[in-house]
Amino acid sequence: MSVTSSFWRAGLVALLFFTGPVMAESTQRWAIAIHGGAGVIERARLSAEQERAYRQSLQKVLTAGAEQLAAGSSALDVVEATVGLLEDDPLFNAGRGAVFTAEGRNELDSSIMDGRTLQAGAVAGVRYTRHPISLARRVMEQSPHVLLMGEGADTFSREQQLEQVAPAWFYTEARWNSLLDFLRSRELPLPQKPAGVGECIGDCTSSLIHLEGKFGTVGVVVLDTAGNLAAGTSTGGTTGKRWGRVGDSPIIGAGTYASNRSCAVSATGTGEYFIRLGVAKEICSLVEHRGMSLQQATDDVVQRQLSAIGGDGGVIAVGPNGELAWSFNTSGMYRARAAAGQPVTVGIFKDDP
Repeated sequence: MSVTSSFWRAGLVALLFFTGPVMAESTQRWAIAIHGGAGVIERARLSAEQERAYRQSLQKVLTAGAEQLAAGSSALDVVEATVGLLEDDPLFNAGRGAVFTAEGRNELDSSIMDGRTLQAGAVAGVRYTRHPISLARRVMEQSPHVLLMGEGADTFSREQQLEQVAPAWFYTEARWNSLLDFLRSRELPLPQKPAGVGECIGDCTSSLIHLEGKFGTVGVVVLDTAGNLAAGTSTGGTTGKRWGRVGDSPIIGAGTYASNRSCAVSATGTGEYFIRLGVAKEICSLVEHRGMSLQQATDDVVQRQLSAIGGDGGVIAVGPNGELAWSFNTSGMYRARAAAGQPVTVGIFKDDP
């Protein structure tokens, strides 16, 4: 059974037995934070049904990861599995529910990093792997490389016997219609729908998907009971992207970074700005070399440095002492966090906790 499949079951069990706002104490410290993207996410733009759906999805994934951490699972296993859950949820721009390129394709990016060893793996522009986060981990553990792209990454995925799906698996009506609106507004040619989309696979016509703007990402940061940190990020990129554009999500140090000496970070936003600043590594450097608290570091980079160059988005982070932090300069960010003996927090809007 795959790690992700086992987490689906764990998540369902956790939902059945989760009875309160505080996660049970364990004999050792653990912590987890997740995000589902940042952008134009405002109360007036989400229906009550949409808000409920996003909060429930975040809660489900957070609970699954927290239960596994409390049971002693490794940080890498939890990151891979929880990001995999988000990749399968059509509400988010990663895996199933990803946005489309100008050519009408889903081109997926993902990365993962081990804070204990500083090993990392990443993929860009993959089209057939159901869980790009799992492919990123295979790149880290089963290849001599850090980043694979496009056709080569898809070939490596097949060689690693990861689950392959047809392009129709990733399709959702909301993301497709968003692409058509984008292309029409720029008088660009309209592509044909992906092959095999004649019939929906599952929930592809859901009216609950919220279009948070031109970007969206999912990510997870974890501290496990052995004291190790890990981070993972996954995305479909930006609507209507052209010329093989790649953002920050698969770039180690920009969209993802983890070191046991400082922190683990996953970012979401306009990737070009995150790449220029090296946002994820910059946060960890401020913690390690400037002695900033994790919240001070995330705020300095997102609210001051990123805003100063016109970038928008947010980050989640966790430190080796279990400190959790997030910061964003957009109107909202889908987010949740939990730690041993601490209250569970799920937020969407700026004024949420």
